[in-house]
Formats: sequence, structure tokens, C-alpha cells
Amino acid sequence: MNKFCLIQAFKVTIPVLFGYLAIGIPFGLMLVNAGYPWWLAPIMSILMYAGAGQYMCVSLFAAGASLSVIALTMLLLNIRHIVYGLSLITPFKDTGKWKPYLIFALTDETYALMTSCPLPRGVATASFYGAIAVLDHLYWITGSLIGAVAGTLIPFSFAGVDFALTALFAVLLIDQIKKSKDLIPPIIGFAVTIGAIFLVPSDYVLLASLAAGVAILMLVRRPTPSVSQES
Repeated sequence: MNKFCLIQAFKVTIPVLFGYLAIGIPFGLMLVNAGYPWWLAPIMSILMYAGAGQYMCVSLFAAGASLSVIALTMLLLNIRHIVYGLSLITPFKDTGKWKPYLIFALTDETYALMTSCPLPRGVATASFYGAIAVLDHLYWITGSLIGAVAGTLIPFSFAGVDFALTALFAVLLIDQIKKSKDLIPPIIGFAVTIGAIFLVPSDYVLLASLAAGVAILMLVRRPTPSVSQES
């Protein structure tokens, strides 16, 4: 990775920089407000690196959820990354020493950049992808660290901070609906969530909603085998 490659990667990751600071800072504030030390925020961001998952973990830790419930919730929450990985098998084939880190650092935003930004002339695929992944990771670590330190040192009202992730997902949902014109997934998500609220103990509402939503969506979207017509 040379200076030119890093500059090109920085240019395309600027939107992610602002986005990760915007949602990373509330995560750090939320973690400190839950009673955890500030240094746990950058450690989680370095080793876990899952925006929605990190938000969810704070809530699950605070609720005293078991490790098995946390692990299963994280699996269902991030199951979409399996599809991301399948679509990048060929692009990642020749990334060499970068490949393990690229797999680990594959977030929604990083995936979007890798699949939409053209490769700069004279820059190797592995170096460009690696630069994007490293920069995005640093943005997230920085945001969470700023939030955690600010929450420790500065008197701050935490009212509404924990709604940041909900607001983020609401914006993403609206954006996806506008692009896909597909209302079936959000309708299924809304229906299974309402059902889980009434039918499942409160500690398992999220887990039940995710499991039911994924299962129903797989059944609804199951490809129909084509029927050949005899002449």
C-alpha cells in the first residue's frame, strides 16, 4: 500500500468517516452510561467491529443475557454478511495476506464501497481494498473512543442517546424501501415483532423476532422451480 493508494481510498471513504463518527460517538456514550469503563469502547471496536452488534451487546449485557443468547442474537443480526462474503469470493481470491483482515472488516459500508468504487489505475486490488477496510475501521474506533472519553470527562445528558441506532436503522430502512420498492421484508419484520411482543417473554423478543423474520422471508422468497413444457 503506497501513498497514492491511501489517498484514493481516503477520498472514497469520506462519507463513511462522517457516518461512523456520527454513530460511533453515541455508542461510546451509551457504553459509559451503562456503567462500563471508557477503554472497553475501543477494545470492542478493534476486536468485535460490528456497529449494530456493539450497540446490541451493551443492551444485552445490561439485561444480564447469557452468552449463548448473545452469540445467537449476533449470528442472526449479522447473517447478511454470509451473502456479502459469497459475492466477494472472486474479488478476494488474489488479495493474499490482506484476505483474513478483509473478511473480518467487512461491514455494510465497506462492502458498499468495495462493490461500487472503480479500482484506481495502477493500484492493486488487495492494496485498495485493504486501505478502504483499514480506514473505515479506524473511523469507527475513533468515533467510539471520542464518545466514551467524552462521556467520562464531560457532564452529558444521555437522554435519547440509546435511540441513535434505532434512528439509523429507520433511515436505512426508508432508503432501502425507496431503492428496492419492496415492502415485503419490512412488513414481515413488523408483523413478527408485534407477534413476539405478545407471545414471547420480554428477554427473548429480539431473538424470536429475528429468527421468525429470517425463516418466513426464506419461505416467501424461496425460488420456484421452473416447469418445463413438453412440445
